[in-house]
Amino acid sequence: MIEIILVAALLCISALAYRWGRNYALAAVSGNPRKLHSLPGHYGAYVALWCAIPALVVVALWLILEPRLIDYLLVSHLPDEIKTLSSAQIDLLINDIKNLADGNILSREPDPAMQAAADHYNRWHDIGLASLAIIAFLLSASGAMCARRRIAPRFEAIYKVERLIKAFLLLGSTVAVLTTIGIVLSLLFEALRFFNRVPFWDFAFGTEWSPQTAIRDDQVGSSGAFGSIPVFAGTAMISAIAMTVAVPVGLFAAVFMSEYASTRTRSALKPVLEILAGIPTVVYGFFAALTVAPAIRDMGQSLGLDVASESALAAGMVMGIMIIPFVSSLSDDVLNAVPNGLREASYGVGATRSETILKVLLPAALPGIVGGILLAISRAIGETMIVVMAAGLAANLTANPFEAVTTVTVQIVTLLVGDQEFDSAKTLSAFALGLGLFILTLCFNIVALRMVRKYREQYE
Repeated sequence: MIEIILVAALLCISALAYRWGRNYALAAVSGNPRKLHSLPGHYGAYVALWCAIPALVVVALWLILEPRLIDYLLVSHLPDEIKTLSSAQIDLLINDIKNLADGNILSREPDPAMQAAADHYNRWHDIGLASLAIIAFLLSASGAMCARRRIAPRFEAIYKVERLIKAFLLLGSTVAVLTTIGIVLSLLFEALRFFNRVPFWDFAFGTEWSPQTAIRDDQVGSSGAFGSIPVFAGTAMISAIAMTVAVPVGLFAAVFMSEYASTRTRSALKPVLEILAGIPTVVYGFFAALTVAPAIRDMGQSLGLDVASESALAAGMVMGIMIIPFVSSLSDDVLNAVPNGLREASYGVGATRSETILKVLLPAALPGIVGGILLAISRAIGETMIVVMAAGLAANLTANPFEAVTTVTVQIVTLLVGDQEFDSAKTLSAFALGLGLFILTLCFNIVALRMVRKYREQYE
């Protein structure tokens, strides 16, 4: 909380520095901005950036390094007999010390040594925050003063500001790329650890999923079965049901709002439709579990069908309702972006409105529509709460939508809930599932992008 207040204070100071730099530049030319090389706002932005950047960099570095530094100090001040413990035990002890310092629940009764360590932790943390605040404000003031001294009528402030903005954009893109690489590598390394315990072929082509294993030698438990086909089959089934609902309804709604509805009707329907995207997924889960699933079960029993209390059909239908705004909103925007000249040319050669939509507008908007459908599919694959509440946790290999199934994301959440030992095949299987889902989604996106490029080139 204190760190947030510090960042907010630095941003407020930077706003004041902007006004200071702008007014100083105008004062240097007696209030005539035409005598300046750049606009007055560029001079203010130059001072504000140099006021904020050094201080915010120090704050960011402190937030990254401070936990490790305090942990090192805590370990160095522990009694010698505690330092002989294993790294896992020391980590648990440090976590208890931090909980004691913050007033949280502990996993053991605190002793005098822990209380003394907690007092050290609070003192070091307070000293660090005070030092950080002083250093940040000094750097902020120094940066603003140095930038203000460089301001002159012929100072090329616009180029300096653009270079700084370009550097920020480059930094942002680099962080995004490195984050993606880090996610992939973290999945890959942990999945390789899993495959050292479970053969890859058993995971990729096994038809039974039961990840319960004994973690310790003295614990009774199953040896586990890690065939992933039932999990991925359940994911594919529920996603297919969801898209069967979402794509036609969303696309028809987009065509109606774009080509048939009046401006007044469109302005009323589109916000109401997009409200569906703002409903929490747990509410959809309640709706699926309490309304849709019982209705499907009762309807199936009236027809003599055996329908499970938790079925893939219920989860898929509700998920499709949730995804409708992703398809309709994006498709509507894409259809409205098609030039009116195409519509007028089609009407000019005698085509009807439906023929214009089918043969002109939809082909022109196909790349954007496919992009919206891809986003909807990604949303369906990653959904967890609705499946947990409406489809269950059973990993059944079936093509019957009336039976209970599970998905990859549900199993990942189930495997990683609570305190876990990351040396067991049960826990590591979550990373193997994540890697498989990542590869599957990547291949799907590659195929979809090739299709979009093909149709775009054909249309152009």
